[in-house]
Amino acid sequence: MSQSLERGLAALTALAEGPQTLDGLAQRLGVHKTTAMRLLRTLESGRFVRREDLHRYRLGSAVFALAHQALDDLDARDVARPFLDALGERTGHTVHLATLDEDQVVYVDKVDSVHPVRMYSRIGRRAPLHCTAVGKVLVADLSQQRRERLAQRIAYPKLTANTIDSAERYLAELERVRAQGYSVDRSEHEEFTHCIAAPVRNHRGDAVAAMSISVPKVLLSWEDLLGWLPDLRRTAAEISRELGNRQ
Repeated sequence: MSQSLERGLAALTALAEGPQTLDGLAQRLGVHKTTAMRLLRTLESGRFVRREDLHRYRLGSAVFALAHQALDDLDARDVARPFLDALGERTGHTVHLATLDEDQVVYVDKVDSVHPVRMYSRIGRRAPLHCTAVGKVLVADLSQQRRERLAQRIAYPKLTANTIDSAERYLAELERVRAQGYSVDRSEHEEFTHCIAAPVRNHRGDAVAAMSISVPKVLLSWEDLLGWLPDLRRTAAEISRELGNRQ
């Protein structure tokens, strides 16, 4: 590595800990003050460093712009895949990753169940918002105005006896999801399956995806499915951290 580049990266790493004096940076880098000054002037010209006063320096706006761009470029599906695989291996059940697309959710990734009895789903399949756990958890994260507008706009086909069938009931359910931090589908989408879901958040705190565990009722009771909820939420939080979320 170029010695100047190596020293520049070391300076940025040191400044990430907080403002530093010229003398302190020179000591950290193991160089003379004049060398540290030349390095800082170069970084300052590119807005990677800014001078706070005559003797103190801190990170500049270019560093934060690059960081935000890098985080924006992260693909939730690529980041989540190893975590989905691990959760699927631990549970043995179907794990989904889904995103919001207007008035529906889209399954963007999936780990299949190891059991011969499994629910039907495929990557790219669309599903309703009002009766799926992934749909609920994604809509619950929207602003109140967007939630209400969406709730009034979507249809409420009665797919099972448990399906939510009105905007009023749906909005009440979304409030519960917001309060508890996860969502459920108790045989609302398909009579023979139930599901739990948790949000995956980006560096801004927005729910950019939802991950879920879906199980046929003949394989796992509702109580046993809820037993996987801590693992699901922990996994979603791990993916969120990889996406830059620090909440």
